[in-house]
Amino acid sequence: MTEITGRHWLMVAILGLTWGGTFLVIEIALRGITPFWLAAARITLGALFTTAIWQFRGGKLFSAPPAPSNKIALCALGLLSSALPFILLNWGQQYVTSGFAGVSMASVALIVLPLAHFFVPGERLTWRRALGFIIGFVGVGILIGGQAFSSNGAELELFGRIACMSAACCYAFSSILIRRMPKIDPIGMTAVLLIIGAMVVIPLALFVEGLPPLVDRQTLIATAFLGLIPTAAASILRVSVVRSAGPVFMSLVSYQVPVWSVLLGTLFLAEPLPSAMVWALALILCGMGFSQYGALMRLFGRTQPTASVTQHIKRKSL
Repeated sequence: MTEITGRHWLMVAILGLTWGGTFLVIEIALRGITPFWLAAARITLGALFTTAIWQFRGGKLFSAPPAPSNKIALCALGLLSSALPFILLNWGQQYVTSGFAGVSMASVALIVLPLAHFFVPGERLTWRRALGFIIGFVGVGILIGGQAFSSNGAELELFGRIACMSAACCYAFSSILIRRMPKIDPIGMTAVLLIIGAMVVIPLALFVEGLPPLVDRQTLIATAFLGLIPTAAASILRVSVVRSAGPVFMSLVSYQVPVWSVLLGTLFLAEPLPSAMVWALALILCGMGFSQYGALMRLFGRTQPTASVTQHIKRKSL
């Protein structure tokens, strides 16, 4: 069984806040740069930053010579963890409501549950875990409100919705693959994934949008922030959480992101606070707590010691 510690809870809280605040910065950046070039710039800057740290630490990736299947999985991860979801979301959000985009990202947690049950040892799908994630998803739906599934009348709305849900599937599948990789340096893994993503997104941005536009100082600062914090640093943190705590625990972040997005939008953009905010937040927190009941009880010391701890105590008493 994966041991969930206070450090893991802190990391998912940081990720929720970081990615929840990303929408504010993206809104600023898109005033001076096109969507595909923004994605390309984020991934490229993130790749350069993580590669520099990785090489400074010695540049070692796998602890043992990897099997060919591991190399293939790493290439697939490069597409699924950044390149494809960034492209799909940037394209899909042109034709769907922001509410639907938010719900599609929250659905990552529900997609991860059955995948982890079948493909990740120790991540069993229990009724308590499933019910907790469903409660959290309902909370997200209440937070976003009626606009979540309302139509905006766009001609390509159906395809936009498919693109957003496909992006959510990419994040879910990539979490499973990250967990299943053999022993690997998390920073090196993040760097390689972003390098692969950059190799895909840059040519695509050239094909779709032509040469990159000249940007002003504000756009440059916003883009640099997106590349270094929510792309590079948060990707390292994500890999670390998935590798140590599992993809199901990591998926709790998807329920936090809409909450932080709404709160920060209210604080910095003077956006109205939803009237159902308190109820939505209560459901999300209850869902998170219910799905991770065992981990919380172990964290606060309200369960019996594990077998290894009991054996250690017995040895000490002899």
